[in-house]
Amino acid sequence: MISKEVLRQVVTRQKEEISKKTETVERELLHEILKWLDDPRIIILTGLRRCGKSTLLKQIMEKKRDWCYVNFEDERLLDFKAQDFEMLNEVLVEIYGPVKIYFFDEVQNIDKFEAFVRRLQDENKKIIITGSNATLLSKEFGTKLTGRYKSFEVYPFSFGEFLAFKKIEISKKDFYSIEKKVMLHKLLEEYLVAGGLPEYLKNKDIEYVKTVYDNIVYKDIITRYAIRKEKIMKELMNILATQTTLPFTYNALKRTVGLANAITVKEYIFYLSNTFLFFEMLKFSHSLKQQLNAPRKIYLIDPAFYQVCGTNFTPNKGRNLENAVFIQLKREGKECYYFSQKGECDFLVKDGAKISEAIQVCMTIDENNKEREIEGLKEAMDACNLHEGLIITQEQEEEIRIEKKKIKIIPLGKWLLER
Repeated sequence: MISKEVLRQVVTRQKEEISKKTETVERELLHEILKWLDDPRIIILTGLRRCGKSTLLKQIMEKKRDWCYVNFEDERLLDFKAQDFEMLNEVLVEIYGPVKIYFFDEVQNIDKFEAFVRRLQDENKKIIITGSNATLLSKEFGTKLTGRYKSFEVYPFSFGEFLAFKKIEISKKDFYSIEKKVMLHKLLEEYLVAGGLPEYLKNKDIEYVKTVYDNIVYKDIITRYAIRKEKIMKELMNILATQTTLPFTYNALKRTVGLANAITVKEYIFYLSNTFLFFEMLKFSHSLKQQLNAPRKIYLIDPAFYQVCGTNFTPNKGRNLENAVFIQLKREGKECYYFSQKGECDFLVKDGAKISEAIQVCMTIDENNKEREIEGLKEAMDACNLHEGLIITQEQEEEIRIEKKKIKIIPLGKWLLER
């Protein structure tokens, strides 16, 4: 059991730290979250470690009054238990006074925290919490707080936020300026390598990325799920990093890493998905059985991790473009599939019960690949009754009409900024 004096020290110190004025990039998600502050539901922010959730909390705090804050990642709270919450609440009132809003950072570290959160909500308090594991929703909250929360996923910087970090403003007219287009292209190339982890962009210290990666491996996966085959888990992560955007099967991975059955591979990838480090994408099919049995594709949350996954493997630029498109669609909350029949299409985007977009991604469209890329996209459009399709490239822009169908070709940078 933790002492009340230790709690006072922790809360006081954390209040000093969170209250310091620092220059940050305003997150695109901020305004959407602010709309829900008057709603009685709990707000949950989930996402990768060090992707900016705590900074986002601070940006919310700057817009409101009457709040208190606790970060449960603090090592001084290692002995904190569920029965200590009442004592913590007393300390918070002592230090902050009566408050209406409770901010809890990484609260999933405390077993049975949801009972205290529910009690606060019953007392008409507003609660905003963060967590770096998706099971925060499915496991802890799924049973006791069904219908009582609104969730948001936080990602590393988008390209627009990356430009804001660089203090660069882009308007629509800049797409028609040669100088601005060249500058934008260079910045996009940097973004596709450096990624959007805020702290890494400040210090460019690869050891920082390695530390984040190791914390995910050991704290969020190996320790949390009591995995004994640590070496195999790390080998699997390295293989997935080298195979981003490519189809894979659990059976093939099972043989590669030397596991006894494919179910274990499936479980390991599920754990990785819960940390937001990797994402699976299914093949499009009207048959659920065929969809589940077909090869899947894997995507990586941020390109900075290529430098610490495997042997510093960096995928080719075409695959890097595709990964960036997928992460942007995930950032928007889109449900995506890949299409594969006679031809292939990289993304079918689902909106409600229907497919609303067909997107193909490639570095350039030329005589060597034009027919293949367009035919794969057109086949997907026909299958989903779409009249417009999109091809995202590195720099090209034009519009093609084929059999009453319109295909727009657009540069990745412009597409990212227009979303």
